[in-house]
Amino acid sequence: MTVVELREREVIAEFCLRRPAVHAYELGDLDDFFWPYTRWLGWETDGRVEQLALLYGEPDPPVLLALAEHPEQSMADLLRSIAAGLPPRVYAHLSPGLIGALEPALVPASEPVAHRKLGLLEPALLAAYDTGEAELLSSADLHDVQAFYARAYPGTWFQARMLETGRYVGIRRDGELACVAGVHVWSPTWGVATLGNVATLPSLRGAGLAKAACARLCRLLLEDGIDVISLNVRADNAAAIGAYGRLGFAHAADYVEVPLERR
Repeated sequence: MTVVELREREVIAEFCLRRPAVHAYELGDLDDFFWPYTRWLGWETDGRVEQLALLYGEPDPPVLLALAEHPEQSMADLLRSIAAGLPPRVYAHLSPGLIGALEPALVPASEPVAHRKLGLLEPALLAAYDTGEAELLSSADLHDVQAFYARAYPGTWFQARMLETGRYVGIRRDGELACVAGVHVWSPTWGVATLGNVATLPSLRGAGLAKAACARLCRLLLEDGIDVISLNVRADNAAAIGAYGRLGFAHAADYVEVPLERR
C-alpha cells in the first residue's frame, strides 16, 4: 500500500460516491470554485484508492477531512504516513478514533467535539413548510450578512465569496436579517451541496424561521439538479438534529471536529 497524491477528479469522485452523504464536502470541492484550494492524498492498494484525505487550504488554519471507509485501519495508516508533512495547524474532521494516528506530529489544541453528518433522504417533507418569506441573498447583501452573523453566530466559518453562489437565503424582520441559511459547498456539476452557516437571532429562535429558510434553500438546490444534500451538526444539538429530521434529513455518519497543532 502506498500514499499517492491525486489530481484526477473522476478518480476522487468515484471514491466519494461510495457514500456521497458522508463525502459531500469532498465531492463539492471538486468544483472549479473550490478545486484550487484542495490537496488530495490517497492510500492506494493495487491501483484502487482505499482511503482519501483532503487538505482544504482556503481558511486559516486549513481544514483536514479524513473520513474513513472500511477497513478503518488503513485510514489510520494513511494519516500516520502524511502527518509529518501537514501544516503546523489544521482544523480536522476525523472519523472517531483517528486522532492518535496523527501523533506525535499533531496533537489536539482543545477537546474534540462529536458531530454527525446528515443527508436529505425524504425531500417530500420539505413541502410542509411555508417559505414565502425566505429571500435569495447575493453579494449585494454582504454587509447585512456579516452584521447578522456577528450577532447570531459569531465565529462561524463564512467566506464572503460564498454569496456569489446565489445559494444563501434570508428571512427579515423589521428590515433586518433575522435568519440565514447557506451552503459551504455547492456544485451542480457534481450534483452535491452541503448546508452551512444556518443561524437565527437569539431573540427569535424557536419560531420556525430556520426550518423555513432551510426548506427554501433545499428546494432551490433540488431545482439545481443537486442529488446529494448534506450537513454537519454537533451531536449534542438535539434541537437542531430534530429540526433537520423533520425536514427529511437522516443520520449518515459520526465524526469529530478538533483543532490540531504541531507538538
